[in-house]
Amino acid sequence: MQHPKKILFVFTFFAGVLLGTTDCKKTTLAATPNTSVPPAVPNEWKFETSAFWQENFDYSGLPDPAKWGYDIGGNGWGNGELQYYTNSGNTIVDNGTLKIIAKKESFSGRNYTSARLVTKNKADWLYGRIEVKAKIPKGIGTWPAIWMLPTDNEYGGWPKSGEIDIMEHVGYDLNKVHFTIHTESYNHSLGTQKGSERIIATATDEFHLYRVDWASYGIRGYFDNELVFEFINPNSGSAAWPFDKKFHLLLNIAVGGSWGGLQGVNDSAFPATMEIDYIKMFRFLQ
Repeated sequence: MQHPKKILFVFTFFAGVLLGTTDCKKTTLAATPNTSVPPAVPNEWKFETSAFWQENFDYSGLPDPAKWGYDIGGNGWGNGELQYYTNSGNTIVDNGTLKIIAKKESFSGRNYTSARLVTKNKADWLYGRIEVKAKIPKGIGTWPAIWMLPTDNEYGGWPKSGEIDIMEHVGYDLNKVHFTIHTESYNHSLGTQKGSERIIATATDEFHLYRVDWASYGIRGYFDNELVFEFINPNSGSAAWPFDKKFHLLLNIAVGGSWGGLQGVNDSAFPATMEIDYIKMFRFLQ
């Protein structure tokens, strides 16, 4: 017959092993190696604090030709637009702002003129933060935009090489401002475009700040420094993410077209002016 104290000791020992409370060194179990995948490093969204390129429009006359070029023509621009884009008579720098002016006038077979300013081959960049302070026009039929296109279309024609719309506004939907991206997989032709919109009650009466943060891992859109849009790089190829090539900036007012003209064009809205106070570009860090 077993001694009661021995039975008690054996019971206590094995209970301690099971519960991990025994201090007997011979029963210490080896730690199981940690084979789990470490957590992903969070995206930093860091940019330099000093602009490497900026335009303050602190001069008078035509836009600085060292910084700005023009897209010219009246071919509808893929959207059935009604204006003819010129390189004279529709832009002026005055009193500290750039003014892009859409007019009701006949020119080269079109009934409206406007301007589409571009930094192509003058300021092209890969990744960065872009800030544009602007006041946009009102009036049914106006379609102002602050946006970005690829400089070289290395993945093919639109939308394969991408588009980033930092700000778009159509006059019949007053003060509703849009931020949108377009790619081969995500675009309005398929009804799959990625975007967001906000009501900015004074968008057509006051200056507001429109911004994009463009990183290797994603795109974020901001209105007045409020985050309104985010698209994270899915790392699935150029059809979803063509934003790893150089892009340039565009500023324009379109007239009518497949979106801007959905409710017609009110000729009393012209001349219609978009004013740009300043533009700043900051390099991406990580």
